[in-house]
This record gives sequence, structure tokens and C-alpha cells, in this order.
Amino acid sequence: MLNTDHGVAMTPLFMPVGTSATVKTLTPDELRISGSQIVLANTYHLSQEPRTDVLVAGGGVAKFMGWDGPTLTDSGGFQVFSLSATRKVEEEGVRFRSVYNGELLFLTPESACDIQRAIGADMIYALDECTALPSDYATVEKATALTSRWAKRFLNRWKETSEVHPNGYSWFQAPFCVLQGGLYEDLRKRSAEELSALDPSGFAIGGLSVGETHEEMVTATHIACSVLPPDKPRHLLGVGTPRDILEGISAGVDLFDCVIPTRNGRNGQAFTSDGILNLRNSRFRLDQDPVDRDCDCYCCRMLTRSYLHHLIITGEMTGMRLLSLHNITYYHKLTSGAREAIRAERFTEWKKDTIERWNSA
Repeated sequence: MLNTDHGVAMTPLFMPVGTSATVKTLTPDELRISGSQIVLANTYHLSQEPRTDVLVAGGGVAKFMGWDGPTLTDSGGFQVFSLSATRKVEEEGVRFRSVYNGELLFLTPESACDIQRAIGADMIYALDECTALPSDYATVEKATALTSRWAKRFLNRWKETSEVHPNGYSWFQAPFCVLQGGLYEDLRKRSAEELSALDPSGFAIGGLSVGETHEEMVTATHIACSVLPPDKPRHLLGVGTPRDILEGISAGVDLFDCVIPTRNGRNGQAFTSDGILNLRNSRFRLDQDPVDRDCDCYCCRMLTRSYLHHLIITGEMTGMRLLSLHNITYYHKLTSGAREAIRAERFTEWKKDTIERWNSA
């Protein structure tokens, strides 16, 4: 359970990705109805469009987008990986060439903290260097050490600004540090130990879902969680599929985020209790069943696979919205089921049954 000034969130949970203060095609009200508890946004993108001053004038990212629950902003560390062709990593920070207008952007641990303070998220993240996988040991070791130094600078800045909160926000903003270490066990453990010593409010496990196999992701997650303090929240960044989430929960992860449910929904893919459906497939043309018989979202209550197939193959935005809404709802039902199973002390059995149902469909 996470207590924030904008509400209590029950863990483990999945967070929809609202990179630019919007979860693609869905309204904040639809997110709430779907079961969303926290929305994640991105510091790198928001600082450039709509820009920080617009968010400040709007009362912070949550109020600006009409969301009445907790928010989380990552630091821009993933963009160190994804925008590698247009950035330069230095000891002081990262120099980016803006994807919006070509301007130069210099992001440091301190400026990442200042931007997130101004944006007003409930959970704010230290800047980190995310490396591609596979990468050689020396490259990952260097990035891991730099990430630890940046985390210390970020937390120092957070402490300096905690007494006089910029822009008049009255709520607490919890600082999280991001682990690196690639697929090297000793580096993962070293990162977890160094960041634990800094005593942030929580931790994010970074540097995964960037080219490794499912098995490698699971192993790295277990290694990190075996070292991290058990009484602080853990966030597995950018992961992933329903199976990934169940494995992460087994390892001890509390928070998940990924674009998969909305991105795949826009492309006609539905996640269901019986596995994945590709509604572009012609076999659904006359199918009068709901997308998922066990789901009570609007899409499943009111519409058929045949209708969704029609919308998707004709490129109708309505189909993209409906499948995005269904997939987000499914992810929340999956993590809700995990919470219930954990409380009943039968998570391992529930996980096994859930996966077997996917596999047998």
C-alpha cells in the first residue's frame, strides 16, 4: 500500500503511461473507471511540451490533465537509452537534441529534480543512465557508478528544496532512485546496495525491457529485490506483458508501467483471461462473443468481437479507444487478482492457474 497526499494506492499495481500528460485515446474519467490508481508521466517530454511553465500555471501535472489521483514522473533516464543518437552523457548530466524543435536540452540530476518539483508529481525519480542490452561489463559498470553519483546529487537537491516547496504545492513528493547493473549479478547487487544506503522513499529497477530475454529480466529482477529493503516500494520500469508482471510480483515488485496495453490495443490486440486475441484476424468477423467473458468493462459488456474486428480493420479510432480501455482494465484486474491472492496466501497457486488458462486457450 502506498500513501500519498492524493490518495492511497493498493499494491501490487499497474500504472498507465501518460507520457505527455495523457494516456493515448483515454480520458482521465475512463482511467478511473478502469481501475487506475496512479498515472505515470515523463519529465523529458513534459519539460519540452507543453513546457514546465504551462504545467505550473495549470496547478501541476495532475490538475492540468484533469486527474484527481496520485502521479509519478520518471526522470528522463529511459531517453538516455532510446534517444542515444541525439544525446551525450557527461559527468554533469545529459545533453539532448530536442525531438520537438531541435533545441539543446541539458538535463542534470539537479534540474531533473527541479522540473519534477515544479510539475508537482507525488513520486519523482532520480536521473539515471540506462544502457542497451547486451552491453559489455565495462560499459554497464561505468553507467551503474554514474547512476549512483547522480542519485546522491538528486537526493541532495530534493533535501535542499523540501522546506521551501516551489510553486506553493503543499504535498509531499517522494524521491525514488533507479537501479542499473544490466544483466551482471554483481553490478545489480552493487547498485541496490549503494542506492539503499542513500535511503530514498522508494526504488525503481531500471535497465530492463531494453533487449534482454524474459528469463534474463526475471533473473535480474530477483537479484535486485533480494538486496533492496523489503519495507520500501519497488517499481519495475517499463515492464511489461501480463506474464512479466506476474513474475515481477513473485520477485517482490510493487509497481509496474508499460505502454503495451494501450499501444497493442491501438493495433487490434486484446489481452484476455484466456490469452491474447488479435482482432485483425478474419476468424473474428462473425464472432458474437465479447472480447473477454470475464471482463465487465464497457467494451466487453456492450460489444462483440465481430464489431471490434470491423472497427480495427477499417481504422476507426473508436476501436482503438475501446481496446485500449479494455486492455487497461484487464491489467488492473490482473493486479487486483494478485492482491487478493496475496491476502489469501495463495498467490503461487493463483499465478499457476492464471498462466495455465492462458496456455490452454
